[in-house]
Amino acid sequence: MSFLAKVTAFVVRRTQRGHDLLFFEHPTAGIQIPAGTVEEGESPQEAALREVGEETGLPVTALHVRRCLGCTERALPPDRRLILLPTRVYAHPDRTSFDWAYLRRGITVQVNRRAKGFTQITYEELDRVPDPQYVTMSITGWVPDETLADVMRRHFFLLDFVGETAQRWTQYADRHLFRPFWAPVSALPPIIPPQDEWLAFLFQDDGDDWRPPTNDSPGHG
Repeated sequence: MSFLAKVTAFVVRRTQRGHDLLFFEHPTAGIQIPAGTVEEGESPQEAALREVGEETGLPVTALHVRRCLGCTERALPPDRRLILLPTRVYAHPDRTSFDWAYLRRGITVQVNRRAKGFTQITYEELDRVPDPQYVTMSITGWVPDETLADVMRRHFFLLDFVGETAQRWTQYADRHLFRPFWAPVSALPPIIPPQDEWLAFLFQDDGDDWRPPTNDSPGHG
């Protein structure tokens, strides 16, 4: 078994009305919490800070990691794998065959078949998430088995932001125009699944000065 580490960053700021939580709106994939893949040689805490900076544009110097809220580990089903090491995609299960695409670390692929130390995979981009209508791009080919992970480990962090920002702004990241924004913890927007389930880590926290809502359904406003 091999695992790939990912992080989720709950960034909060204190306001006169209470706490705000940081989100961003992806142009084709809904409202999200800053999250991403831990790069090689990087600690989960470093990855959490980097992902917030990349996806929202907030300066890392204005962010403070208060604590880790927990970690989950999930084995992927047999027909799914994560790209553990950046890899070329080959036309045949042979490194000398034509390589015509590149897959970065952290993305999820479908497993088709295996042969000679290689796995034939398919990676698809959808027009939108959730409720996709069609596949906009598809890559099928062979990658070395050692470039794949079958377990995902996710670390959840609570971060403080101290500084001044607009309520909403734009940030160009990952070849998309993201729209970060703050939302009151007492009235959160509908968040893309399965990220909406991650909020349980935030609201179960009983830290020193963190005050989650007391209503029965904290996830959506």
